[in-house]
Amino acid sequence: MNQVSMRWTAVGVFALANALNFLDRQILAALAPQIMTEFGMTASGYGDVILAFSLTYAIAAPLAGLMIDKVGLRLGSAIAVAFWSVAAMATGLVSSLKGLIFCRAALGIGEAGGIPATGKASAVYLVPRERALGSAVYQMGLTIGAMTAPILAQFVARMYGWRAAFMVAGALGFFWIPLWFRIERRAPKAGELATPRSSPVSEVLKDPRYWALLASNVLLMSVYSLWVNWTTVYLVREHGLSQEAANYQLAWIPPIFATAGGLFGGWLVFRLGKGAADVTPVRMSVIGFGCLLLLSNAAVPLMGSPNAAVALICLSFFACVAASVNIYALPLDLFGPGRAAFAVSGLTSAYGLLQGVFSAAVGRVVDGYGFGPVCVAVAVLPLGSWAVLQLALRRRHAPARHD
Repeated sequence: MNQVSMRWTAVGVFALANALNFLDRQILAALAPQIMTEFGMTASGYGDVILAFSLTYAIAAPLAGLMIDKVGLRLGSAIAVAFWSVAAMATGLVSSLKGLIFCRAALGIGEAGGIPATGKASAVYLVPRERALGSAVYQMGLTIGAMTAPILAQFVARMYGWRAAFMVAGALGFFWIPLWFRIERRAPKAGELATPRSSPVSEVLKDPRYWALLASNVLLMSVYSLWVNWTTVYLVREHGLSQEAANYQLAWIPPIFATAGGLFGGWLVFRLGKGAADVTPVRMSVIGFGCLLLLSNAAVPLMGSPNAAVALICLSFFACVAASVNIYALPLDLFGPGRAAFAVSGLTSAYGLLQGVFSAAVGRVVDGYGFGPVCVAVAVLPLGSWAVLQLALRRRHAPARHD
């Protein structure tokens, strides 16, 4: 196998880690109606469970990023996968709502290392023009996890009970670690050679472009957070489907379009940025295009059938991830591979805070007013994402100083 193939094989291994990450995370979303009934939860209570995961995810992400930069990608990523796999399996042992909240909080700590590790892998193995495409490959992993979760969860829960679904999904992580160790020894680190110098942490934190990236990610990913966590609940509450019908027939479809969007957004930059010294203007055009498409999300509650509603949810996933893969590539371009995990961890932390606060709010709005106001809000917010990023990059377009 040649060096290019080995570099992309390493990327593929992290796409698999993302699949396991999202599988463990989305088992809860797939089984939410059943678990809500068993523990007597309202939509607000379910939102609070997501909040517990999201807060620890947000708090732990910068620490996980620093840890991965410090101990290296090889060991740091293995620690993260082992931790979240244990937490996922422990969820299958809970017998109370407090136990569920505790295990989801622990899962958030472990999974906080997932996206920073993929960012570090992109910076280490890929050159700048390849990085959005690399993010798209990682998105394929997320999609596989999100697609597999409702089908696997429903199948295992029906056969052995919902607790067994968490046990099975969590155990898979321990097969990933030896695979990663084997590939890591052989993959050349082309990204480090292409951008060998990196900004120190203090300079990253003082750079206004970094904070603009965090704000931009929060505004864009509101729509992603909505449908990642609430699609099954939406189909059950608004269209009267059973949990089984929602999971088997429709809930697994939108993540496919997330991957398609990621590949499209990454391919555009790879194609249009060929030969360019700076691919940032191309990234910004793709981000703006995705944000405009997301205005269609406001029409989801107007759809008269679940199929039509899911079609628009698919479009939302496509547009959001086409933009997202480029936002997640920007900190690698701006701050270098040495701080890649930490720089990306900021985006992860911002997303975690968004998901926690947003999901708690969504639960209360849905209980009181349905999904309509939420769908309109997340259709408009991404335009703010593009505007914030455009303003920050225009004000300070010169590359960050590297030490």
